[in-house]
Amino acid sequence: MRTSFLAVLVSAASLLPASAVEWKPVADWLKLPEGRPQLGNMHGDIAVSSKGEVYVSTMDAKAGVQVYAPDGKWLRNLPDAPNDFHGFVIKKQADGEFIYGPRLGAQTILKLTLDGKKVLEMPASVIPDEFKNKTGPGKKKNDKGEVIKDPNEGKSFVRLTGMDVAPNGDWYVTDGYSTSYVHRFDKDGKYVKSFGGKKAPYNFTTLHKIAVDTRFTPVRIIACDREALRVVHLSTDGEFLGVVAKDLLAPAAVTVQGDYAMVGEIGGAVSVLDKDGKLVARLGLNTVKEEVKNNQTKPEVWRTGFVTAPHGVAFNGAGDVFVAEYSVFGRVHRFNKQ
Repeated sequence: MRTSFLAVLVSAASLLPASAVEWKPVADWLKLPEGRPQLGNMHGDIAVSSKGEVYVSTMDAKAGVQVYAPDGKWLRNLPDAPNDFHGFVIKKQADGEFIYGPRLGAQTILKLTLDGKKVLEMPASVIPDEFKNKTGPGKKKNDKGEVIKDPNEGKSFVRLTGMDVAPNGDWYVTDGYSTSYVHRFDKDGKYVKSFGGKKAPYNFTTLHKIAVDTRFTPVRIIACDREALRVVHLSTDGEFLGVVAKDLLAPAAVTVQGDYAMVGEIGGAVSVLDKDGKLVARLGLNTVKEEVKNNQTKPEVWRTGFVTAPHGVAFNGAGDVFVAEYSVFGRVHRFNKQ
């Protein structure tokens, strides 16, 4: 029997303004290629190109980034794409359109063309060690079964989870699974500075994914502090500007288009916020506790229009919404703007 939770959110729609913008779910819009029964294990992201093609990252070594047409038909797998893109974006710039993203496993930062050609790859070593975590003591054994010192003990590491690119070309990359610092690079990938972290005034827990908030002048950074259940604003120089929204269902991903910021909440919802942080729409709200915030929910219980664990969000040019799930089976939602 399914158990309902967060009952206060069941009536969230009734709290929306009468003029709220609406999006409607589209059933079975994604058409997988022949021979692929499931999209694939997903702990990644989603982005839409200027042509409306939808790029989805999976953990499949042979199909790490899959590309679908605007109508959902499979087009191709990106050649040589990594299978550990935890967070990535697509940006159209004066010299072309590119994919930017950190690799969660390899811990490098990539810039690719839309056909998968590598433009730039930066190692984690470009980030100063003072802004990284260090490995603690481990239990290693030699061939005699004796416990020996872990050779990795004390080594610095990062766990980069998301990024975005500002209009001036600067990159902002978050170390969400380690220090919750944001690392800034210039348009050529040269390290500039780091800010954020788990101490005051930031007090971040898991700064999971971020976006450049172009609704303001100057632009800001909008960031998902997932386990603190809040979305915050930072200046591009690192000043903590304040909380945008709180008491969310573990916000994991955010993107901005026009007047709206869209937040994917891994606890089972997608919230659309205006510039003041007020709720404009709530999509896919799922109050079945067993179905949300995990990657094991089986296709047999999937329902059109109900999310389970949003991990990536994107708009297309028309304002339609795309949601990538955290799922071992792989699932992408579409909500069309009305």
